[in-house]
Amino acid sequence: MVTPPTETTPLIMTIPLNMATPLSDSTPLKMATPLAVRVSRRDDVSRSAACPPWRRPWPISTTQTWGTSTTVFKPYQASQHDMCRFHSEDYIDFLQRVSPNNMQGFTKSLNAFNVGDDCPVFPGLFEFCSRYTGASLQGATQLNNKICDIAINWAGGLHHAKKFEASGFCYVNDIVIGILELLKYHPRVLYIDIDIHHGDGVQEAFYLTDRVMTVSFHKYGNYFFPGTGDMYEVGAESGRYYCLNVPLRDGIDDQSYKHLFQPVINQVVDYYQPTCIVLQCGADSLGCDRLGCFNLSIRGHGECVEYVKSFNIPLLVLGGGGYTVRNVARCWTYETSLLVDEPISDELPYSEYFEYFAPDFTLHPDVSTRIENQNSRQYLDQIRQTIFENLKMLNHAPSVQIHDVPSDLLSYDRTDEPDPEERGSEENYNRPEAPNEFYDGDHDNDKESDVEI
Repeated sequence: MVTPPTETTPLIMTIPLNMATPLSDSTPLKMATPLAVRVSRRDDVSRSAACPPWRRPWPISTTQTWGTSTTVFKPYQASQHDMCRFHSEDYIDFLQRVSPNNMQGFTKSLNAFNVGDDCPVFPGLFEFCSRYTGASLQGATQLNNKICDIAINWAGGLHHAKKFEASGFCYVNDIVIGILELLKYHPRVLYIDIDIHHGDGVQEAFYLTDRVMTVSFHKYGNYFFPGTGDMYEVGAESGRYYCLNVPLRDGIDDQSYKHLFQPVINQVVDYYQPTCIVLQCGADSLGCDRLGCFNLSIRGHGECVEYVKSFNIPLLVLGGGGYTVRNVARCWTYETSLLVDEPISDELPYSEYFEYFAPDFTLHPDVSTRIENQNSRQYLDQIRQTIFENLKMLNHAPSVQIHDVPSDLLSYDRTDEPDPEERGSEENYNRPEAPNEFYDGDHDNDKESDVEI
């Protein structure tokens, strides 16, 4: 789950880094991230959305310079039409019209769309949804256009929102909408979720297709929200076995998590051969989280991010849950440093939010709890064996029918604009492609699902 917002101005930062990428052997790795950031040690701090200032990554690292250069700009603001690529028109129209001042006149709609308790109405609700969704969309578009190889939107990752309703503090599912944008260019997208809560909204959206593989590591059982994510939820029709769930018990620590995460993700990447990865980094899987019951350290959580990055596959990194806000800020600051390969000190720099990180004022405090690790080695091995058996049922790297590339969400300046009649073939030529991933059959192998792919 994710926390309701207090402010609404996300930003994007582009950072070129001198390292090889999967797109070429010499192209520098670049990052695009809707975040609050202090650039080049200047005193002007830009504000971001979706969380209080002290929950953002940058208030605790405001003197940090990321990479060799940084450009900050506001991201695309998603329209009602953009949101309706996944959600129903009635639902999005309701989000646009409802407010704290008029909500009494929307009693039936509030109930129908599950807005009220976990998903309250607040001032600027639609703008909030528009901004975090637009940031994820722009990150996806920049990946598609090879403007960056890693895009980060810590304000995004709202994985519970459904086609017709809100759920678990999530109103618009920016993940699903971002993946739909990625699918314009990428034949296979892998979605990985390390939030303590099951990524049910994303799983439900792509349950019937092999174009997206979903892998969720989460707490399961004892009526823990959202109550889904059993190991035997594996997808259906064309999506059968393209849905993997890793149900975990209370108290899992770094060593036990790594024992599952790395071999499972390694096998998934080997079997599925994704051309793009979306990683949801909910920080409520940390120890000492107010709503969580895991025992991960900030370094252990970050090790998952670092491992996914090591595959050198275009990557969209998103935020998510996290309810001990000082540790959320610590976690995402640390993970940003890993993604840009810029080591940072464990000692926090002084800022106006310094007091929130008492009493130790460090990046890596002890967040272990007294919760016993109920995940025995036997239980973890059983999960791993079942997952590996399911992976053997996959059709390796499923192909998709050749088709014209839909127009991009956003247009980017071209130094030499091609002839319109040749543009389609040029864009098809430049898109990410793996061997044997396209076929010339009369019918796509996807079935009807919640989303049009």
